[in-house]
Amino acid sequence: MKIGFVGLGIMGRPMALNLNNGGHEIFVPERASLTAETRAIAAVLADATAVAKAAEAIILMVPDTPDVDAVLFGPGGVAAGLNKGSIVIDMSSISPMDTKRFAEKINALGCDYVDAPVSGGEVGAKSAALTIMAGGTEAGFARALKLFELLGKNITHVGPVGAGQVCKVANQIIVALNIQAVAEALVFAARAGADPAKVRQAIMGGFASSRVLELHAERMINRTFNPGFRIRLHQKDLSLALSSARELGLALPNTAIAQQMMSSVAARGGAELDHSALVQAIEGLAGFAIPDRK
Repeated sequence: MKIGFVGLGIMGRPMALNLNNGGHEIFVPERASLTAETRAIAAVLADATAVAKAAEAIILMVPDTPDVDAVLFGPGGVAAGLNKGSIVIDMSSISPMDTKRFAEKINALGCDYVDAPVSGGEVGAKSAALTIMAGGTEAGFARALKLFELLGKNITHVGPVGAGQVCKVANQIIVALNIQAVAEALVFAARAGADPAKVRQAIMGGFASSRVLELHAERMINRTFNPGFRIRLHQKDLSLALSSARELGLALPNTAIAQQMMSSVAARGGAELDHSALVQAIEGLAGFAIPDRK
């Protein structure tokens, strides 16, 4: 297929490379930030409108809801160049409510729209092992599936348009609350005089075991907060959860607390740290930090 790809950052760049390795022709809009590797595997066009004119499928992988809005409907945007029958696949993590509105506008142009946010980070993007949560019609998902299979391993059609974003927000709620729970447990253990590394080892085989306990607890203990997934991005996802909850008339009290904990870390200069650095907010409240093992 001829695939337009907008959003060639940490995640998007290896995703576009994997699609090219799968035999697809890639078109991207001109950006000063394009790497030599990207320029080698893609046709570089003037803007997103030109990319949409050249492509059968257009994939977006940008940071936030306003970015998707601008890429689709702003000057030089995708919508102005879409060919009837094209498919727009948004793999960003954005507002489920706005996703439905974007889809309505794209559908009115005679095109399919699939929302397909991902989980798995840079490692998953590079290894084509992303978890992909898709929302859209059965026909739209079937068209997108051949591309998803080059990008991920766990691919689920969750439901109609917006359902993929709902699933991603739910994922981020669970991850954030798990990080907060692990952080509180380790600070408690260390303050009580136990070795947090031994506590982690002991409970890894029990009911409290999780990927967060396996991976992020080790980061907390070793004080290694170089980013896998940044605090500021998880802040954004929890803000999406809370704004969507307000529209739905729901209370998400623990999500709100986790968002405030991450905001506390960001306010002290930690926005670019890994989200496991949420432990710093718990330590600040406790007036006690897990001892550095280095």
